[in-house]
Amino acid sequence: MGQGGLPARVALACCLLVLGGSGGLGSRGTLQGPWEEEQGSLAEGGPWGRARYEAVKKHLGAVGALSKQYWQYLACKVWQEGCEEEEKEEEEESSPGPGWSLPLVGQDYLEILSAWYCSFGKCCKTGDCRIVNNITGLAADLNGQLHGQHLAKEVVIRAVQEFLQSPRPEKALVLSFHGWSGTGKNFVARLLASHLYRDGLKSKCVRVFISLFHFPHHNYVESYKAQLKKQISETVQLCKQSLFIFDEAEKLHFSLLDAIKPFMARYDSKGEVDNRRSIFLFLSNLGGNVINEVALEFWRAGRAREEISMELLEQRLRLELLKPAEHGYACNHLLRENLIDFFVPFLPLEYHHVKLCARDAFLAQGLPYTEAALDEVARMMVFVPKEEKLFSAQGCKSVSQRINYFLP
Repeated sequence: MGQGGLPARVALACCLLVLGGSGGLGSRGTLQGPWEEEQGSLAEGGPWGRARYEAVKKHLGAVGALSKQYWQYLACKVWQEGCEEEEKEEEEESSPGPGWSLPLVGQDYLEILSAWYCSFGKCCKTGDCRIVNNITGLAADLNGQLHGQHLAKEVVIRAVQEFLQSPRPEKALVLSFHGWSGTGKNFVARLLASHLYRDGLKSKCVRVFISLFHFPHHNYVESYKAQLKKQISETVQLCKQSLFIFDEAEKLHFSLLDAIKPFMARYDSKGEVDNRRSIFLFLSNLGGNVINEVALEFWRAGRAREEISMELLEQRLRLELLKPAEHGYACNHLLRENLIDFFVPFLPLEYHHVKLCARDAFLAQGLPYTEAALDEVARMMVFVPKEEKLFSAQGCKSVSQRINYFLP
């Protein structure tokens, strides 16, 4: 895109507004320089006396020079043009002008303008310029839309926030999601993608792998390993902060970990790519039965599910996952090699949680609803165990399809 296009003219207009908004010079929005110095003599020489004429001439000349600097800086940042000239000018030793060098506040404005432009265009060669890391929005959506999962909310927000705020993480962040189908594992993964990246799951920095879809045949494991290693490596090179989601991780062949482990282990300065800003999510149904047993025990004891602690649940979950697996489940190996940073348990959903999911589905489609309609949707689901009929066997999965019965 040339400098003469509409975005260029918009950017130039923004730069001029910056100049006007900041008073041309000062960081406090006040006019400084020759204008103020000559105020005393202006009164004597009349509105357009010689002294005022010289002051205005000097002022406008400096504004023109500064405007040129702003334009060159913006062109270098956005279109990568004129950067060599700018560097050359900085290296040249020349006498500084009368306080008209590029001010820090203006530079900050241009950083904001160039980032704003990049968010709409494709001026950067990587996907990093479209990273947003909106932790506040993530927390709000988890609190408002993820029902019955106090532990998952707490662990995900704390783990991701601390990881992103760490100036020098030692390794990539690895989270292992566990629980029955329909309890919110994929939903949380999508929320993470949409709040960390402007393009969500479509971001170039996000890769999703579904075990039975991407790696269906064990006879081709070696080929899968080479492809997987290449795809992860390319993504890490493209984006300093990458997100990798492995769905149906219980079906992921353990041999594929040879391609993944180097990117999750502690960073080796001898390595070619710095992978410390990557995030790995493993979504699995394994451990769901243990999680449900704990939830049922609390219910039978008359205790609220919110009393279930992470310490109790993680201990039981670890013992379950360390049991020998028939096909060598990947998480078993990740756990033994201490590559998993946080377990994220998803509790089974009860009747009132399913009603909340039904409410969200109605609202998402812009449909009116009643309490009777929400109850009818919840009653369509299958609940277990057979005696108590406490937990939805499918969680909230298929709820959105069931509200189609209420369409006119």
